[in-house]
Amino acid sequence: MTTAAEQLSERFTRLYGRTPDGVWSAPGRVNLIGEHTDYNEGFVLPFAIDRRTRAAVGLRPDSVLRVRSTFDESLVEIDVTELNSARISGEIVGWSAYPLGVAWALGEYGADLSAVSGVDIIIDSTVPVGAGLSSSAAIESSVALALNDLWALGLSREELAKVGQLAENDVVGAPTGIMDQSASLLGAADSAVFLDCRSLDVTVVPLGLVSAELSILVVDTHVSHSHATGGYAERRAACESGAAALGVSSLRDVSVADLDRASELLDEVTFRRVRHVVTENQRVLDTVSTLNNEGPLAIGTLLDASHVSMRDDFEISTPELDLAVETARAHGAIGARMTGGGFGGAAIALIPHARVPAVEVAVTEAFAAHGFTEPVMFTVAPSRGAERIASE
Repeated sequence: MTTAAEQLSERFTRLYGRTPDGVWSAPGRVNLIGEHTDYNEGFVLPFAIDRRTRAAVGLRPDSVLRVRSTFDESLVEIDVTELNSARISGEIVGWSAYPLGVAWALGEYGADLSAVSGVDIIIDSTVPVGAGLSSSAAIESSVALALNDLWALGLSREELAKVGQLAENDVVGAPTGIMDQSASLLGAADSAVFLDCRSLDVTVVPLGLVSAELSILVVDTHVSHSHATGGYAERRAACESGAAALGVSSLRDVSVADLDRASELLDEVTFRRVRHVVTENQRVLDTVSTLNNEGPLAIGTLLDASHVSMRDDFEISTPELDLAVETARAHGAIGARMTGGGFGGAAIALIPHARVPAVEVAVTEAFAAHGFTEPVMFTVAPSRGAERIASE
C-alpha cells in the first residue's frame, strides 16, 4: 500500500472505528485538446494525470451511507434507500453530491439500492479544485470503482464513466459530457484517451512525451469557476440551438465545409459558438493524426489555434488565462491553451523539459506586473486510470 493510501486507511480507522475494505484511487485529467466538444457528440483527447483522489471505503452491516473528506470532515449520512427522494427534493448538496450522486446513479445502472449494504467513505485528493483538472470526476470515478467492487455489480469502466456523468448531470446539476470520467477511468501512462463522444469508442493514443523530453505545465490562475451555473450552460444552449437551426441532431454532424452555410443561417454569436465546436473537432482529429505520424513536437500550432478559438469564438477565456498562454509561448513553449470548461481555471503549456523553469519565472513575473493573483504552477505526467490500490 502506498504511503498516501496507508494514511487515508489509518484516518478511516480513527473516524469509523474499523479498517476499510480497501482504498481506491482515480486521477484528475488534463484535456490536451477538444474543449466543449464532448456534449456535442464530438471528439476529445484528454489524459489522466498524476494528481489523484483516493477513497477509503468499508461496507456496513446496515443500509446507511456515510461520507467524509479530509478537506471537510463534517459527516454526511443518508440511508441508501432514500437517495432518490433526496435527489428529487434537492437535499443532496455540496461536495457530498459527488459520492452520493454516484451511489444513486449506480441504482439507475442496475444496482438494487434496497438490497445493497451501506458503506462508510472518506475521501482525500491532490487534484486542485476549480482549476479545470476535473477534481469532480476523480471523486466520482474512485467512488464508482469502489462501490462496483464492493457491491459486486460487474459494470465495465465504460459503464462507470456513464454512472459518473449521470451523477454530475442529475445530482450535482452540471450539464457536462462524459470526457472527464472516461479519462479518469481509462487513462494510461504517457498516453491520451481519444474518445468519440457519440459512439463512446475509446482509443489509447501514445503521446511520446517522455522520449521527446517534453513536459506539460499547468498554470492554475486561481480564477474560480463553476460548471453548474452561468456561462457553461449558456454555451451549451447556444450549441443546441445552432444544431437545430442547421437541421442536425448535434454539431458533430457539421463539418468545416458547412461553416459558410452556417454563417448565413445563424446569428453572429451563435455562429461563433458553432464555429468553435466544429473547428475544435477537426483539431482533435488532426492532433491524433499528428501524434501518430510526427510526434508531440508537431502539435503546438493546433494547441495554439484551440486557445484562440476558445478566446474569440467561444469566449470562455479570461485575461489571466490569455496572459499565461501568451507568456508561455513567448518563453519557449511549443504550444499552449486554456483547458477545462473555461471562465477561469488553468492553462496548459507543452514545453521542453529544460525550458520549464524559465517559463515558470516568466509567468509569475507577468502576473505580478498585471496585478493578478500569483498562479500556482506544476507539471503533470500522463498517468494510469482509476484502480484499487489497497485492500485489507
